Amino acid sequence: MPHTLAAPATAELLLRKSRFIACVQPVPDRAAAQAIVAALRAGHPGAAHVCWALMAGGQSAAVDDGEPSGTAGRPMLEVLRHHDLEGVLATVVRYFGGIKLGAGGLVRAYTDSVAQALQQAQVVPLQRLQTLCCAVPYAFEGAVRRELAAAQAVLREVSHGTLVELRFDVPEAGSADLVRRIDDLAQGRAAWR
Repeated sequence: MPHTLAAPATAELLLRKSRFIACVQPVPDRAAAQAIVAALRAGHPGAAHVCWALMAGGQSAAVDDGEPSGTAGRPMLEVLRHHDLEGVLATVVRYFGGIKLGAGGLVRAYTDSVAQALQQAQVVPLQRLQTLCCAVPYAFEGAVRRELAAAQAVLREVSHGTLVELRFDVPEAGSADLVRRIDDLAQGRAAWR
């Protein structure tokens, strides 16, 4: 089962006077990853390279940013794959120390940097969410909201008309039970859309 990260985690590696600052963090897509990388470049103007790897389904990427081809982005991506991560961005900011590391040294440095950052990270199972929408009489709104909170559903939208319509995301594995509990709670008067 794929996993993701609960929060960003960082690590720093010093190798033959070069400084490697690694960060792993959850991201929803490639656009968010590119925005993070752009902010890193702006925040580290003296850095020689800002290499990154993204595991995000069909939007995965591996960028060497001027390092010899295949010595930074691809090894970082392999570390993410090895840990079965999804929706995760790994970045490494390198400050060059004046001593060349060679291709093997670069691969080890980027791999070790990301692996050390992952050791600091909290890995959590990735859950598929299902979006549901139900309409209930006003008398049941409070009870339905409590049921949603207990099921760890994320309430997206509430509209009040002749009925209260609630749109929410819930982990797919528990959606059938939640629908059944809301139907029982609303005494069969919940309308699902």
